[in-house]
Amino acid sequence: MRGVANARILFHHFPCHISVFLTCPSLFLPSFLASPNSHPTVPAKRKHANTQINFTMSFSRYVEVGRIVLVNYGPESGKLATIIDVVDQNKCLIDGPEDITGVRRQVIPYRRIALTNLTVKIARNARAKTLKKAWADAEIESKWENSAWAKKLAAKSTRANLNDFDRFKVMVARKQKSAIIAKKMKQLA
Repeated sequence: MRGVANARILFHHFPCHISVFLTCPSLFLPSFLASPNSHPTVPAKRKHANTQINFTMSFSRYVEVGRIVLVNYGPESGKLATIIDVVDQNKCLIDGPEDITGVRRQVIPYRRIALTNLTVKIARNARAKTLKKAWADAEIESKWENSAWAKKLAAKSTRANLNDFDRFKVMVARKQKSAIIAKKMKQLA
């Protein structure tokens, strides 16, 4: 629909150019969009007035079978799961495996999951036993625990579970740290 609106605007403002656009879109579009042989994941290069512009895709995580996801909403919030199948453009089928992560096989919307960098090699609609073996082979749990994302979530949950005395100890430690830094900076100056 957006292309039709753009074509209307183009025809309204430049009626003589609409036939040129329809016969030769490469004059109006960047080279990676105009040529049918180019693929959007491959960087396309275009020369224009002695400059070279590189076009690259900004995404590196894709919804695909075997992608490990973090459930960010609902009863399984904060748990890892694996995409088993893509249902449509809004939903996918995920499975924990339930023995490891506690997430059972279910259809979930994309807005309730966050894609991670981790993947496992599995076939579409893999059984729980196959999925469990793939997780063990790829060492997903240890890779996740060593990731910055997991460490940040662990620190956040630890801080949220502090009691009043623990928060007081953190405040005192922060004051001591800033006093030491101020003393060292005074010595250096």
